[in-house]
Amino acid sequence: MSRYLFTCTPAHGHVVPLLQVARHLIDRGDEVVFLTSARYEHRVRAAGARFVALPRDADVDLDDPNGTFPERASLTGPAAIRFDMANLFIHPGVAQLSAVRTELDTSRFDAVLTEPLFIGAALLRLLPAAERPPVVVLGIFPLGARSRDVAPFGLGIPPLAGPLGRLRNAALRTMAEKGIFRRVQREADEMARRVVGRPLGGFILDWAGHADAYVQFTVPQFEYTRSDLPATVHFAGPLPAPSTDQVLPEWWGDLDGVRPVVHVTQGTVANSDFEQLVLPTIRALAADDVLVVVSTGGRPVDALPADLPGNVRVASYLPYDRLLPMVDVLVTNGGYGGVQQALGFGVPLVVAGQTEDKVEVCARVGWSRTGIDLRARTVDPAQVGAAVARVLGDPTYRANAQRIGAAMRESDAWETLDRVLARLQRAWSAA
Repeated sequence: MSRYLFTCTPAHGHVVPLLQVARHLIDRGDEVVFLTSARYEHRVRAAGARFVALPRDADVDLDDPNGTFPERASLTGPAAIRFDMANLFIHPGVAQLSAVRTELDTSRFDAVLTEPLFIGAALLRLLPAAERPPVVVLGIFPLGARSRDVAPFGLGIPPLAGPLGRLRNAALRTMAEKGIFRRVQREADEMARRVVGRPLGGFILDWAGHADAYVQFTVPQFEYTRSDLPATVHFAGPLPAPSTDQVLPEWWGDLDGVRPVVHVTQGTVANSDFEQLVLPTIRALAADDVLVVVSTGGRPVDALPADLPGNVRVASYLPYDRLLPMVDVLVTNGGYGGVQQALGFGVPLVVAGQTEDKVEVCARVGWSRTGIDLRARTVDPAQVGAAVARVLGDPTYRANAQRIGAAMRESDAWETLDRVLARLQRAWSAA
């Protein structure tokens, strides 16, 4: 039996996939300790892990950051990104590391498993290997490893081939690291010097590429090609989609294959304003011979207007393992897990997301030609309607989605993760 420490920033989109990994390790007989916010204690305990609460200084509510930092709501562009990097991720780093060290002082762990935005793990990695377990990054959003072949993470800019592309990437990186985020990077380096005695050793958003292992939960076909990909990066394929026994809505029989099905959702977190994507999609397709299936992501169905067009069907949640095989196009704001789940069934996409990691997810959809990236957070009906028509009318998008979906179905995330953990354990034992 092995023992693992999971560290996770307190955000729904981070905790849920890490708990899925934790359940896999528990099911194979390992012991798991899970460090995150007290808000997720019941979820952690339900998964079978031992829960440890983050200290108050590290427990930022990333599901409602504007509630904690009202001044954030008025920020846009680089100023908003700088604010988030500093206040949501860097500032909690010292308290995060303190909590991790407390656990490491009381128990032996075979590895610390983390996600890339838990900066306490970045600080832990700076310690000599003899003083810590291996640090394994779980890639639950697009790969953030630095490369001469890709633009800096967070800009949502697809690759440009050849020497010109590398020159562009170098210029963008200089602009980001020495200009836009210079003050944030200096703050992170000073924090690292203060608590572990040396700077981060690179740009803060690139630290995961220096971890002892980086298990990326996708296939190479859905990730930018890097000629300088670190040997520590292992593509595992997407996390297995959970099966559901959810009760089907009464209109489920309308999915009879007579009309194309367009599914639209804003996910389970960024769904407070349906004017961003759901309602424009409904309006755009109101007169089309398609069936528009809407998931409100947990919000009440009556959060939408009562006078919806006759071709619209709505549910709070839907069983994706049963729905996606019948979907012709998915319209979404670009959550990593949902996009990959759709591709696993060969479903092409229309995406519109510009926040958090969604800008990078959407850029990869456009780059891989598995769908259309609208490059916007809020769209108008004309935009989304034209994009849906194009995806329905051009078989190239579905062919590309099916190609990547086939690679995903051939992958085995758990086999890859188990192999990486076993290799690290042998290496640390021999050191």
